[in-house]
Amino acid sequence: MNNLFYDGFNSKLIETAFFEGIFEIPILKAHSEIVIPNVAVPFSKRKAITNPNEEMLVFYEHDPHFRDFVSIPQNYIDELKNVKIISTPDCSLYRDMPFWEQIANIGVSRSVGYYLQEQGKYVIHNVRWGDERTYDKKLCDFAPAFAGIPKNSVVSIGTYGCCRQKEDKYFLEAGLSAMLSELTPRVVIVYGSYNPKIFGQYEHYTHFHHLPDWISYKRKKVS
Repeated sequence: MNNLFYDGFNSKLIETAFFEGIFEIPILKAHSEIVIPNVAVPFSKRKAITNPNEEMLVFYEHDPHFRDFVSIPQNYIDELKNVKIISTPDCSLYRDMPFWEQIANIGVSRSVGYYLQEQGKYVIHNVRWGDERTYDKKLCDFAPAFAGIPKNSVVSIGTYGCCRQKEDKYFLEAGLSAMLSELTPRVVIVYGSYNPKIFGQYEHYTHFHHLPDWISYKRKKVS
C-alpha cells in the first residue's frame, strides 16, 4: 500500500474468502441470529454512536465521506472497536454507470463486509442495485447485485434519492421485487423514505423495518 502506484486492490481483505459467480464476488457469512437496530448512524457521524447494541453504522451518504474507509478499512478498526452493528458500504450504483463499474462497486462493498465480519462485527448486508443488468439474470446465471449475500437473513437498503422520479420508483420496485425473490430475506431494513405504494404490496413476503434518515431522526428526537 506504500508503493508509488497503489491500484486500490486491498487483497488482505479477502485472502480467506470464498467467491460466487464469474465475477468472483466475495461471499458473506450468514447470520446465526437476526439483530435489528433501532437507529442508523451515517459513517460521517460515527462519533455520535452512544448505544452500540441498538445503533447501526451505515454508509447511506455520498461516497467521498467513506472513500478512505473502503480503500483501507484496516486503518479504522481501532476507531470502530466499540461499534457492534455495521452495514456493508453503500457504494454508488448509478444506472448510467458503465456495467464494469457497477460490478466493481458491488465487489468493493462485499470485500469490506467480509473483512468486517472477520473482525467480529455483526455485518448487515446492504443491497444496492443499478440498472436492470445488476438485478436480473439476462447476462449470466445470477444477479450481480445479490451475489455473495446469504439467503433468509437480514438485509438493508437505502431509498434516499430513489423515489424522486417515476423512473426511479420503477427501478426501486423492480430491484426490490427481484431481491425478495432471490434472497428471501427475513428482515429488510429500509433507511430513508418508506413509500407504502412500493413496499406495501410486499409486506406479506418479509418484515420491513423502517429507519429514518439521520436528519429526520435528529429532528424527531429534538422535537
